[in-house]
Amino acid sequence: MEKAIIIGSGPAGLTAAIYLARNGINPLVIAGSQYGGQLMLTTDVENFPGFENGIKGPELMRKMIKQAEHYGARFEYTNATSVNFLNTSPFKVTTENASYESAGIIVATGAKPRRLGLESEDKFFGRGVSVCATCDGVFFKDKTIAVIGGGDSAMEETNLLAKFASKVYVIHRRDTFRASIIMVDRSLANKNVEVIYNTEVKEILGSTTVTGLKIYNNKERTERELKVDGLFLAIGYIPATAIFEEQLEMDHKNYLVVKEETKSSIPGVFVAGDAADYRYRQAITAAGDGCKAALELQKYLESNL
Repeated sequence: MEKAIIIGSGPAGLTAAIYLARNGINPLVIAGSQYGGQLMLTTDVENFPGFENGIKGPELMRKMIKQAEHYGARFEYTNATSVNFLNTSPFKVTTENASYESAGIIVATGAKPRRLGLESEDKFFGRGVSVCATCDGVFFKDKTIAVIGGGDSAMEETNLLAKFASKVYVIHRRDTFRASIIMVDRSLANKNVEVIYNTEVKEILGSTTVTGLKIYNNKERTERELKVDGLFLAIGYIPATAIFEEQLEMDHKNYLVVKEETKSSIPGVFVAGDAADYRYRQAITAAGDGCKAALELQKYLESNL
């Protein structure tokens, strides 16, 4: 039986693995077939402490994995397919290859940004297409960009990006916003922000980086090209929590509910990162959650083993 299993291998899961391994609890990390979380799709990371010239997202994740392995963490690069947390410890985790039991669990499965589903979206992801203004806004200083979305998140992204870009188009498929009035007013008060209503993006244009969009007005039924240097998606996130249904308490958007610090609804099961955090969604906040979850799990094991 394992002392600790970590499900997920983004900044939250890997930080938890480093802390647990250094403290003599060599965790098993169910890293997934696509390890590293969202940073594996990110090019330059300039806001993670310790790298004065920035670092590539995949390189940062590989360094964290090597650090965790150095101290004794073990990795399985397959997906968790089911869990059983409802009975008393040991908890059970089943992957594509095996089944495991553990005295404690850290869930760090993260969340995925909602995508448009365009083939060109995949081609330009990290090359002009982004899902994080806080992360990538500075790279578009004095450039023309577009934001897709109509909720509070889209307005927050727009307001931030307006500080960097020379022009920000807000593309919304409806003629009214879902965002709160105060958020809309604040964003549209920026003189360099222009809204394009009743419009959808049909294709992202460019060769190596984004140079424009093919957009469709669903009211006038007309299509045209819009020149932009970048595109920010702000249409929401999908937490990777499906396998925890009927196992852990979730909110109405399927984010895991944290009762106290990083404690889930089940004693001995802890949560870190974007699986619960729908507000900040930053690598550094996820890493901080991973640290807290590891320390809380260690206290739990000391009291229950």
